[in-house]
Amino acid sequence: QVQLVESGGGLVQVGASLRLSCAASGGTFSTYVMGWFRLPPGKEREFVAAISQSGVVTRYADSVKGRFTVSRDNAKNTVYLQMNSLKPEDTAVYCCAAVYAGSYFYVPTRAGEYDYWGQGTQVTVSA
Repeated sequence: QVQLVESGGGLVQVGASLRLSCAASGGTFSTYVMGWFRLPPGKEREFVAAISQSGVVTRYADSVKGRFTVSRDNAKNTVYLQMNSLKPEDTAVYCCAAVYAGSYFYVPTRAGEYDYWGQGTQVTVSA
């Protein structure tokens, strides 16, 4: 069983940067694909970014491409989401998720494909 704990959220102004972290325990971290999703107020959960178990393959939502970067440190069992040029529409609860990597190129973007979820961290971007 994998446990995930996010941190790094907060209240920032438009254009600011934040780095979210997600620490994993209870499994072999390097065998899991990691994803970031967000739940904006009054909206459905949406995909943000994902990274393969080796870190070589990454995928991003169009809305964050060029502004957000996902990375991982397998030695620290941690995945990161660097968020730059934040906008009010980035306001959401951000959750990390994990799924066992069935193949090198398996980097899913659908929430239903992930098995383990953290509780989330709030990010609020004020105009």
